[in-house]
Amino acid sequence: MALDVLCEVKNCVHNEDGEKCGATSISIISESGKTASSQQETDCKTFEPKEA
Repeated sequence: MALDVLCEVKNCVHNEDGEKCGATSISIISESGKTASSQQETDCKTFEPKEA
């Protein structure tokens, strides 16, 4: 299991220090069902926008 999960999404509430995901759990889905052929076919469902 990965010890560090990196995230470049600066406006996510889970982004810590501008590069690490601090969420207690992470959910990633495939846009096309249960499999994906590329990175572009996946989405992080853990994302929550920061309030401005």
